[in-house]
Amino acid sequence: MNVRALNRALLARQHLLERTAEPVAAVLGHLVGMQAQAPLAPYVGLWTRTSAFRPDELAALITGREAVRASLMRGTVHLVLAEDARILRPLVQRVVASGCTGHFGRRIGDADLGAVVAAGRAWLEERPRTRRQLRDLLAERWPDHDAEALSYAVGCFVPTAQLPPRGVWGSTGPATLTTLDGWLGRPLAEKPPIEDVVRRYLRAFGPASVADVQAWSGLTKLREAVEPMGLRTVRAESGELLYDVEDGLLPDPDTPAPARFLPEYDNVLLAHADRARVLPPERRVPLPPGNGASRGTLLVDGFYRADWRLHSDGLEVTAQDRLTAGERAEIEAEGERLLRFLDAGDRSVSII
Repeated sequence: MNVRALNRALLARQHLLERTAEPVAAVLGHLVGMQAQAPLAPYVGLWTRTSAFRPDELAALITGREAVRASLMRGTVHLVLAEDARILRPLVQRVVASGCTGHFGRRIGDADLGAVVAAGRAWLEERPRTRRQLRDLLAERWPDHDAEALSYAVGCFVPTAQLPPRGVWGSTGPATLTTLDGWLGRPLAEKPPIEDVVRRYLRAFGPASVADVQAWSGLTKLREAVEPMGLRTVRAESGELLYDVEDGLLPDPDTPAPARFLPEYDNVLLAHADRARVLPPERRVPLPPGNGASRGTLLVDGFYRADWRLHSDGLEVTAQDRLTAGERAEIEAEGERLLRFLDAGDRSVSII
């Protein structure tokens, strides 16, 4: 299976070949969540995938506790359905925790981590708090330790939710935390089956290797779980064994792929160990995050070809290579659609 075939399979499963008319909750569930370090990134990500997306649809899911922002796959912030948060956080807890101890271990020093985590959980259960408020409480209790590092440790070892108005379209606010189970009103799942999550990943991102599943989730040693699942298999051009679900979409590799604007962080760019199905070898990571609705990447013919940024005077597209006249016309038309979505329709699209 060559790179172009993998590209078209990924785009089809991500609703990037054809937009879907499915409800926002169904799309969010199918994608197994969306990258959300940049608070508004999921809005652009859903706009580019659905035919009639309205920001208030997603905002209502967040304020209604049907969707939640939390640290999940790879220890990064994702927006997922509430039920998925219950399943995914226990699965990736060791990833989140090890990332914290690896990054903040020296700064945590000899602090009694068990006592710190217990105190942090109690404070968050008492009422939602910002990380700064949590840091100040920790500094008072442990004055001889790095309170900022301890505050991050609490967030790693205590599953938390980031509360609205964070991530709500048209609103602003700091990241305010409370316990994830408290916000959802029910406990997290006990021993959720990794096999179910692997199948969901493949349905949205496959065909994929074990290394790809591990890169998306942050988990390791998944081969022993994946190999016995009886999944469909195919060989990549490199000879690597790829796994897939039986009903996974496999469109013709020559299927036309329309221009698609993505936010700067989107899992279509991040969810594989081998990113060649979307990104060229010289571009291994997407742009650093902003707020999610002012800059991003652009797929042309299914592959990364340009960056985009919203300025006060227009939408600027910076091409990474030569674009044909037809590609430029398609980008301009899609860019004008993005400007209307961002309520910036009086601005123009420029390609440089």
